[in-house]
Amino acid sequence: MARGRKYNSNGERSKQLLLEKAIELFSDKGYHHTKISDIVKAANVTQPTFYLYFKSKDALYNDLNSQFQSGFLEVMSSKPAEIVENGLRGFVTLLEQKLLSLFVYIIENPKLSKIGFFESEQSHLVKTQLTQQLIHLIYLHDCDKDLQLYSVDIKIMIDCLVGSMERLIVTNLLEQKRLPAELANDIVQLYFWKTKEVI
Repeated sequence: MARGRKYNSNGERSKQLLLEKAIELFSDKGYHHTKISDIVKAANVTQPTFYLYFKSKDALYNDLNSQFQSGFLEVMSSKPAEIVENGLRGFVTLLEQKLLSLFVYIIENPKLSKIGFFESEQSHLVKTQLTQQLIHLIYLHDCDKDLQLYSVDIKIMIDCLVGSMERLIVTNLLEQKRLPAELANDIVQLYFWKTKEVI
């Protein structure tokens, strides 16, 4: 029997329990108010079991951030279900699909998203990546000239969009006031209503 592991327990299950309980505790109490002893108590394992899988609380927290970022990147880099045309119409269609997928991921992982998208030190990097990916989509669809009708820098527009998303995720999505599809449509309508004249 491995040192620190409960009798007849599966090692992977112990690790998974530690991760699950850590997500709950970090999300509810915050990083600084969560202790390793809280996590092992909630997971019903011993402290040595914790150290079989994680060097420290920081290492566990970083694992959770990596888990969120991995899911986030998978969502943002996934190919659309159907072929999206080039130009402004294609960009707006793809943007709505990406937002919907991201919102579904957040709804399915609310506590992990709270850590990875809002509270961790790395959360600003996630939002920077999101901004960069959306700007990349604009240029990929060759619609940057079309968006000049807004008379605002594209980066400013997309930064505002990401900031709005952050706020609306908290106030509407996680509060279950709007469904993922509704919120994705709301954001597209809010930022790209002028494109309806072009489309």
